[in-house]
Amino acid sequence: QVQLAESGGGLVQTGGSLRLSCAASGRPFSSNAMGWFRQAPGKEREFVAAINWSGRNTAYADSVKGRFTISRDNAQNMLYLQMNSLKPEDTAVYYCAASVVAGIPLGSDRIRRYEYWGQGTQVTVSS
Repeated sequence: QVQLAESGGGLVQTGGSLRLSCAASGRPFSSNAMGWFRQAPGKEREFVAAINWSGRNTAYADSVKGRFTISRDNAQNMLYLQMNSLKPEDTAVYYCAASVVAGIPLGSDRIRRYEYWGQGTQVTVSS
């Protein structure tokens, strides 16, 4: 059974840092692009960051560019999101996802290219 399990969320003050982890099990994802998404209360799930199969290419939402860093360890089947300089508007449930393609999905409907999803981890940034 394929599972993605996020961890590392929590409560942090404005300007603080958190590192999210996503452990994949059930099958390797070393040939798949992976990504992080987030969903705040009353809002749609939105793209945060993505990384291609090898880790050489990354993409970020404008709102997190320069503050968040996505990385992966294919040997360990792990995905990470380092979040620095956190802001209250970063408060959301964060989800990791595995794509059906090797390259980073692009476009407004990119979320449709992600087949596997974790249950999410809550990140709360206090002002």
